[in-house]
Amino acid sequence: MKLYYSPGACSLSPHIVLREAGIPFQPVVASTKTKKLADGTDFYTINPLGYVPLLELDDGQRLHEGPAIVQYVADQVPDRKLIPAWGTMERYRAIEWLNFISTELHKGFSPLFNPAMPEEAKALARTRLAERLKWVDAQLEGRDYLMGSQFSVPDAYLFVVAGWGRHVGVDIAGLKYLSAFMARMAARPAVQEALKAEGLTK
Repeated sequence: MKLYYSPGACSLSPHIVLREAGIPFQPVVASTKTKKLADGTDFYTINPLGYVPLLELDDGQRLHEGPAIVQYVADQVPDRKLIPAWGTMERYRAIEWLNFISTELHKGFSPLFNPAMPEEAKALARTRLAERLKWVDAQLEGRDYLMGSQFSVPDAYLFVVAGWGRHVGVDIAGLKYLSAFMARMAARPAVQEALKAEGLTK
């Protein structure tokens, strides 16, 4: 399989999950700025939407959207228990988290990375994100991870998205449960491997 990614982007989430799954894959950098691969290939010829992540399967099929990719990857290695089994309430809770992170957090950060966005709009975005992250912090009380004591795929997504805050003025230092979660995630070997592979740590 091939994972098309851009360092530090939301594609870091499936990158982490692939390493947690122990599935062999080829990481391929697709610049979010130039929309080109290292060999000059126009990324739009691979993904007409022009964004990452994109997972190319061994049979040539391509899957985009991070929440879909991480569920697919997790289901390839059910023994790893990276996501609860289909049909269980816990599975729908995991999907609930993936959707919440995607719509309420991920998209909430988008204005803060847009240089054309007026500062007034960015201030509103920061306020809304702070409220949402405070709610997440409360959900993590008494838990190591979003689903309880065990890592699952929504954790990778939350780790990546919440980590963007330090780059755009959204401080989570006062959120003790979320801060502890971030430290716990950063210590996971698969996370360290993914961060190093993307050049985000030494």
